Amino acid sequence: MIARSWTGRTPAELADDYVEYLKQTGVTDLQATPGNKGVYVLRRVVGDEAEFTMISLWESLDVIKGFAGDDVERAVYYPEDERFLNELAPKVSHYEVLVSPE
Repeated sequence: MIARSWTGRTPAELADDYVEYLKQTGVTDLQATPGNKGVYVLRRVVGDEAEFTMISLWESLDVIKGFAGDDVERAVYYPEDERFLNELAPKVSHYEVLVSPE
């Protein structure tokens, strides 16, 4: 199993609105992609920023192409992300899952 990790930051006052936006866009698309095995959205507020980390679990790197396209390292963004995020990181990270709850 592969974990795909993305991190972004919003102003703290937009954090609740952004999590709702994430649920409607990225989370929905991730969950609908064949080969996806789950999605976690994590949030922590540090000062005046909210940091979000989204971790999606996948059967393999190859199936991630169904979500991200051929360049699986490329971050996927949606039209309103620029309104919420302080910056748009161009890349994500992938990890081999060695221990999991299953």
